[in-house]
Amino acid sequence: MMQAEPGGTADAASTPVLAIEGARATIRLNRPRHLNRLQPEDLDALLVLFDRIEADSAIRVVVLTGTGRAFSAGYDLGSIGDRTAGAEKQSAGSAFEIVVDRLEDLGVPTICRLNGGVYGGSTDLALACDFRIGVDTAEMFMPAARLGLHYYKNGIRRYVSRLGTDNAKKLFLTAEKIDASEMLRIGYLTAMVPVAVLDEEVDRLARTLASNAPIAMRGMKHTINEIARGTLDAAAADRRHRDSMQGTEIREGIAAFAEKRPPRF
Repeated sequence: MMQAEPGGTADAASTPVLAIEGARATIRLNRPRHLNRLQPEDLDALLVLFDRIEADSAIRVVVLTGTGRAFSAGYDLGSIGDRTAGAEKQSAGSAFEIVVDRLEDLGVPTICRLNGGVYGGSTDLALACDFRIGVDTAEMFMPAARLGLHYYKNGIRRYVSRLGTDNAKKLFLTAEKIDASEMLRIGYLTAMVPVAVLDEEVDRLARTLASNAPIAMRGMKHTINEIARGTLDAAAADRRHRDSMQGTEIREGIAAFAEKRPPRF
């Protein structure tokens, strides 16, 4: 079990850390002295970790969290400034977008364990997860309008599809900070809990997801994401449905139901 860390550090600052325990993989952002502000090398490291997770069929659920008192302060603005000239004009924004899109598209279900505040681009990183469980002291803001930045299109799409047009406009256009109760109200948080029970709630959800049928979940997540984006491949979704009706998972699920036991997927 991962303990909430309101003020401490787990180890020296580094690129994100991966831990695998049974069917659960945990990725921890690990620059606590700078509120886990993301650097270019962190983006590269996250893509490597995502590939490792996808290659390991034993992993059934992913938890993304931060070290210390915040989830993440977003992408390092200095890095954006350093990369706005010449041939690298768009590389910082597109690199971050690639990472967040890759997280959204992971086949296994993902939980963001929001151990504290979430700011800037990291609000989209958390939003790309399937579930967000946050402490009741969390806060968030999206400062793009205050910085003169037109946010990348897929980030805006995620805000609109998950939070609705009015909430997306409020967060992007006002650049105002909101607290955990408001994050819950608008649907940014799946659940809001006291810090003392954060791990208990994350563990409970992780166990539930890890126990469900992985192929069915992967397919339904894919379909849900396509519907949210307005890019549904109806024929492929129908094919996944038909395949599931004759697959090994449904046979085990029906047998477990009849025998009044947990299924073994």
